[in-house]
Amino acid sequence: MYKLRIYQYTGLLSICVVIASCKIPAVTSANENRTVPGAYDNNSQDTTNISAIQWRKFFTDQYLVNLIDTALQNNQELKITLQEIEIARNDIRSRQGALLPTVGVRAGAGVEKVGRYTSQGAGDASTEITPGKEVPDPLMDYTVAAYANWEVDIWKKLHNAKKAAVTRYLSTVEGKNFVLTNLIAEVANSYYELLALDNQLEIVKQNIELQKSALEIVKIQKEAARATELAVQKFQAEVLKSQSLEFDIRQQIKETENKINFLLGQYPQEIPRDKSGFLSRVPQMVSSGIPSQLLANRPDIKQAELELVAAKLDVKVARAEFYPSFGISGAVGFQAFNPSYLFRFPESLLYSLTGDLAGPLINRNAIKAEFYNANSRQLQAMYNYERTILNAYLEVANQLSNISNLEKSYALKSQQVDALTRSINIANDLFKSARADYFEVLMTQRDALESKLELIETKKEQLNAVVNVYRDLGGGWK
Repeated sequence: MYKLRIYQYTGLLSICVVIASCKIPAVTSANENRTVPGAYDNNSQDTTNISAIQWRKFFTDQYLVNLIDTALQNNQELKITLQEIEIARNDIRSRQGALLPTVGVRAGAGVEKVGRYTSQGAGDASTEITPGKEVPDPLMDYTVAAYANWEVDIWKKLHNAKKAAVTRYLSTVEGKNFVLTNLIAEVANSYYELLALDNQLEIVKQNIELQKSALEIVKIQKEAARATELAVQKFQAEVLKSQSLEFDIRQQIKETENKINFLLGQYPQEIPRDKSGFLSRVPQMVSSGIPSQLLANRPDIKQAELELVAAKLDVKVARAEFYPSFGISGAVGFQAFNPSYLFRFPESLLYSLTGDLAGPLINRNAIKAEFYNANSRQLQAMYNYERTILNAYLEVANQLSNISNLEKSYALKSQQVDALTRSINIANDLFKSARADYFEVLMTQRDALESKLELIETKKEQLNAVVNVYRDLGGGWK
């Protein structure tokens, strides 16, 4: 008779499990596209890649190396990222704990007084512990016991959740590497911008002295009736314009220094640097390798890939919520109404062992919603991964093109500067001999100043382009 009831209950439970497990939504598979072109626009198949160079060897300016060192020690954004890694590591511990039984110890004391004319009270009144002794009234209760609960991971739900946490931890490590390479590039670019401004300031100062000298000549010529007051005022205005430009550049220098100070995590102070020989700096030779190397070298691509893996595991975890969960709980200890009886064996011994199989049967909308959300997040992660690869390729292609065009532009601007520098002396000589008017002298000086400033700007862009392609290829974090 009892066996028949057990079979009936088992059959009923099996039917519930089958019903709970049916009609589970299908997973939308995320098959990411990892393909990239075989080469960049230069069609080179050389696998030599500057991203393999350690940043201390890539940057040869010792002042810049020292600044980067300070930034890596003090930068607040980098420190924030390191704490994100710690958070992800603790999440792994949390997921690992869910796989193991929860074991605890409890001790308690209580008192209970029941009505004498209740079923419980009537039963207690007739119960004797020893001859002539009745159960105390009120009744005390003392308990010392150990207990345990364990969810058996039969559907790999907890294991997959742990794997997802581990993957996200690895993703935060790649995120830290991405912050590293961007920080190094930003410090280097700001440093070259500061050097460019220093040299532009020196050019403007030299131009002011040149313009003041020309102004004195015009004043002398006016006294000799060879020039007019208009010429004097025009030259005076040009000097004032250059002096105003000098203060604009000084302000830019201050802001750029403070930008570097912010990256270095320090309050405003002068940035040590070598201001000489800026135009003679030769940009590093660039070896871009092949596009497929980006998948292994770029931290943001590896981070997006790991996020995609974690999102796929999240879908498996959400899908497992549709299946029944199997839990085991148990307890063992001692319980008595008198402390002197508490540790009597076996009279005060208590123990329990329970196994339960529970699964959603009706109103599973919340589980479905979470599953659909996980599925959508998986697709988002896939599209983000593909977008990150595409963006990385385009960034490198743009910088390689930029380096090539800047090299040609710099060569032409150098010739322009040489020609205009010679023309200043020619214009001054012609003006002194009255064969050229003051307007030609002014325009020549103005054009020469602009061309020199543009030449310095182009040199800065050349140096920045090499830093950017080093960053875009995945260099700096190794």
